[in-house]
Amino acid sequence: LDAAAARTMLVSMGGAMGGTSLLVAVLVVVGTFALTVQQRYRELALLRAIAATSGQIRKLLGREALIVGAVAGTAGGLAGLPLGSRLHSRLVGMGAIPATLQHTVSVFPVFAAFAATLAGAWAAARIASRRIARIRPAEALAESRTETARPPWGRVLAGLLLLAGGTVLVVVLASLRTEPASTPVTFLAVVVLAGAVALLGPLLVKAATLLLGGPLRLTGPGGRLARANLRGNAVRMASVVTPLTLLIGMTCTVLFVQPTLGNAARAQAREGVHADWVVLAAGPGVPAEAARKLRTQHDVATEVVRTTVRVGLDKYAAQGVTPAGLTRTWDPGVTAGSLDRLTEHTVALSQLAADQLHLKPGNTLKLTLGDGTPATLTVAAVYAKGLGFGDLTLAHDLVARHVDNPLATSVLVGTPRTQTQLATALREFPGVRVVSPQDADHLQADRQQANAEANYLAMGLVLAFTAIAAVNTLAMSVSERVREFALLRLAGATRRQVLRMLRTEALSVLLLSTGLGSGIALAILTAFSIGMTGHAAPAVTPLLYVAVVAVAGLLALVATALPGRAALGVRAVTVATATE
Repeated sequence: LDAAAARTMLVSMGGAMGGTSLLVAVLVVVGTFALTVQQRYRELALLRAIAATSGQIRKLLGREALIVGAVAGTAGGLAGLPLGSRLHSRLVGMGAIPATLQHTVSVFPVFAAFAATLAGAWAAARIASRRIARIRPAEALAESRTETARPPWGRVLAGLLLLAGGTVLVVVLASLRTEPASTPVTFLAVVVLAGAVALLGPLLVKAATLLLGGPLRLTGPGGRLARANLRGNAVRMASVVTPLTLLIGMTCTVLFVQPTLGNAARAQAREGVHADWVVLAAGPGVPAEAARKLRTQHDVATEVVRTTVRVGLDKYAAQGVTPAGLTRTWDPGVTAGSLDRLTEHTVALSQLAADQLHLKPGNTLKLTLGDGTPATLTVAAVYAKGLGFGDLTLAHDLVARHVDNPLATSVLVGTPRTQTQLATALREFPGVRVVSPQDADHLQADRQQANAEANYLAMGLVLAFTAIAAVNTLAMSVSERVREFALLRLAGATRRQVLRMLRTEALSVLLLSTGLGSGIALAILTAFSIGMTGHAAPAVTPLLYVAVVAVAGLLALVATALPGRAALGVRAVTVATATE
């Protein structure tokens, strides 16, 4: 059963990660191809001028993309095989999946990755070559020297449509109340809004230049040069803004979406657990005999067994609890019915499950228990704290008979006895310990962090790709400006002033990207929090957020400074007089 559940989780995570990776790759590669086409504008314009047709230009760029995609797809597909094995071993070591779920190797994922890479590269080349292939040769030659005054209306319209689509996704996300439904929408919204930034980038860069114009003028010659470049080369700067915005937005979303959900679940659990002490076990669970030893005339011991059940084709998190004295140790916030009616023939539902299944107290629910046994139960109660206590609650004895491991994950004890007295009563059970509800909450936080690390590990590959793309785009945008730097040097600018100009440009782009990426992440995390917890309270760790921005800033400065210094290493006269 554990292997089957883990297999389902991996398929879900793989689908979400694969889809997100493909969308991110297309978005980033489109930007890279667009920058490459911009750098080759004069070459392509000359081809148009000597009678090359639009179709020939598209074929040229498309075939180049397919060649690059074939090499990258082959290398990536082959590298994915050992990486997949490594990822499986890491997930097993973290406890995210059981060791019984074996790793299998097949050629089909390699072929699928190869085909997806080819398709993504070809699509990126087609999108990036649309304008150079459509405009007249004379216009292409003119644009090879200077950028157009404003972006094409088609690009602006497409950007507005993506912005509207991203806004719709955020609104939809605020209404989704289950994690399997909200997770794909969360990451899709990041990519769609980043796509809107990519298309509207030139306008955003110009707007940012207007806002930063005054401060930049006060920073000296380097700042004035940077301001002029930001205003006159908005398209080139926009190609740098996009991957940085995506990097910050995606990283913040990945890092803070799990804590948002986990913190809300733990808050509900803290409010609902009224036990004086919690008994935990270092092994597979707390023995039933240990719970029986704790039950006396004045003490209550509530055994909790975790499981999953199916209602039709849908799977729900469920638990079995000891009905006797339950309300003394456990309060999930009952809104209808009563937990006093919980027996082996009844079930309590979370408000979410009750709404989805259209049930209320007194209705009948048909479900399938963990081992495949069908059961028909009567709804006894509906409760509000579903995040903290699961969607379905059944009697402990019913669940224990139909799971692989009937031992309790925890025992909630209501007693006037001290921790030492309880520990003495349980000394014959090795590995069993008595902790306070606060300590149990801290242990739960540690387990949630371990589970979140599995998602971080998987999505870390996407973030690493995005970071590499951001660095590559920054380096390309600086490397093509060798002639510009030489002319500035010949016009009287010092080497230090040129480097200061590059740093100011990088910091300006970083500031814009941070604002856009943070805004995207905040909107999505707030919508996710509203849908999943009912409150607009995303869990954002300030120190971690600052670290994300600092890493992005470091990447931007390094990727700008190194190629900039290399470009300035060549004599200005040599570069200025060289033939293009």
